[in-house]
Amino acid sequence: MTSQDKLPVLTLRGIRKSYGPTEVLHGIDLDVRAGEVVALLGENGAGKSTLSHIIAGTIRPSAGDMTWQGAMYAPASPRQAIDLGVGMIHQELRLLEHLSIAENVFVGRTPTKGGIVDRREMEERARKQLQRLGLDVSPARLVRGLSTANQQLVEIAKALALNARLLILDEPTAALGGQETELLFRQIERLKADGVAIVYISHRLDEIRRIADRIVVMRDGDKVKEFDSADVPVRSIVEAMVGRSLERMFPAIPQPADEVVLSVRGLSGANGAFRDVGFDVRKGEIFGIAGLIGAGRTELVRAITGADPIATGQVLLHGRDVTPRSPRQSIRNGVVMVPEDRKLQGLVLGHSIAENIGYANRGAVSRGGFVTDGAVMRFADEQIRRFGVKGRPQQRADEMSGGNQQKVVLAKWLARDPQVVVLDEPTRGIDVGARSAIYEVIVALAASGIAVIVVSSDLEEVLGVSNRILVMAAGRQTGILDRADANDVSVMELATR
Repeated sequence: MTSQDKLPVLTLRGIRKSYGPTEVLHGIDLDVRAGEVVALLGENGAGKSTLSHIIAGTIRPSAGDMTWQGAMYAPASPRQAIDLGVGMIHQELRLLEHLSIAENVFVGRTPTKGGIVDRREMEERARKQLQRLGLDVSPARLVRGLSTANQQLVEIAKALALNARLLILDEPTAALGGQETELLFRQIERLKADGVAIVYISHRLDEIRRIADRIVVMRDGDKVKEFDSADVPVRSIVEAMVGRSLERMFPAIPQPADEVVLSVRGLSGANGAFRDVGFDVRKGEIFGIAGLIGAGRTELVRAITGADPIATGQVLLHGRDVTPRSPRQSIRNGVVMVPEDRKLQGLVLGHSIAENIGYANRGAVSRGGFVTDGAVMRFADEQIRRFGVKGRPQQRADEMSGGNQQKVVLAKWLARDPQVVVLDEPTRGIDVGARSAIYEVIVALAASGIAVIVVSSDLEEVLGVSNRILVMAAGRQTGILDRADANDVSVMELATR
C-alpha cells in the first residue's frame, strides 16, 4: 500500500451537534481511508448514529469541518451526499412497500430511455444486486409481504447499486440470519478490494472482530478510544464503551419468595403456535423462557397478556382466574408486557417521552377526568429520573437511542406498579453497555417482589438473569430447569427435542 493509498478519503475535525441546549456530539475527529472497514462502536446514545447521519447528509453539524476526497464536504441532503459517492444503509427500514423491489433499489435514480422509465433495464440491474446478496426473488414483486430479513437485503442492494465510494452500514445484520450475514460479509470484502471505504456500526462484537480493520469507540458524544486493529480482547472494547471495568455482565439475582404469583395451566394458543403449557412464577422470581425460533415463546407470552387469543387453559393470579381476553384486561389485572418490537408495538415514535408514559397512566395524570400537560410532564419527569432515561419529557421517542427507548417502555408500565412483568427480547438491538443497565432494572424488579418473565433468543442472557428456565420446542414445553442445572448444553438439549 502506497502512502497515497493511506491518505484518508474522509476527514472529520471538531464535529459538534446540539439540539437546543443539549450538545450530543463534542468535537469528534475521525479519518476513514479507502479500502478499510472502520467499526464505530458505543453504547446506545453514544452518538454513533448522529455522527453517521451527519456524514450521510441527513443532519447538519452545529460546528466542525469535513473533507471528502480532499475537498471540503458539507452535504445539505442525503441526495447531495449520494451524488458525491457517500451512501448509508439505515438501521430502520425505509422501503416503500407499495413499490416493487427494483423501484425501491433505484428510487430517485430510475433509469430512463427516451424520457420513459426503462423498466427492463431497472429490473435487470436490480436483479444483479439481489443475486450478489443471494436473494432469489423477482425484482418486479412488491416489497409488501417480504420478510424483515429480505427487506434488509433490499436496503443493502439499494446501497450497493449506488456505486458509492464510502458506505455507512448501521446495524446491517440486525435482522439477518447466518447465511444472509455471510453473503453480506463477502460483499464487504469485495467492496474493500475495490477501494470502497466502509463505516460499520454494530453491537455484535464477534462481527467487528471478523471484518473491521480499525475500531473507534464513542461514549456520551465523545470519541474515547481508537484501536488500530480489531484483534483486541472483547473486554477491552466493552470497558471502553461503558467507561468502567467490566467485572461481570450480569448482576447477582435475588432468591424468590415461596408465594406463587402467576400460574399458567394447560394453556394452548388459538393459532396453534403452542399447546398444553403450564408453570408457576413466584414473587420476586425471574422466570426465563428459552427455545429456538418458531418454538412458540412469543406467542405464549402474548396469550398470557391478552394480546393473542387462547384456545384452552387458564391464567391465574394469586389463585384467581384472570385468563385475559384483551391486553386491557391483563393490564388492569396487573400483568403487563414489554413487547419484542418496541418501535412498532411499544411506543408512539412521533410523540414525546411524556406522552408515551402518560398514555399508559391516564389515572395518574388526570385530575377530575381531565389530563393536563403539566401533570403529564411532572409524572414523566419522575419516571425518567426513576429509571435513568437519558432524555427530556418533551423529547420525541424517535430521537432516542434503542436502549433509552426500551427504558421508556419499561417506565410507562412499571409506573403502574404491576404484579407481573413480561419482557419479550428485552435487549434486542441494544449494545452491550446498555444491556447491563437493562439487566439491573430486571433484577431490581425481582428484588422489589415483582414476578418477572423474560423471553430471549440470547441463550447467555436467559441463563444469566433467570432463577428458572422453561424450555420450548415446536410449541411444546420440554422442561423447566433450575438455575443450578441450566447451562447451554442442557437448554439446547431440551430446545431440540
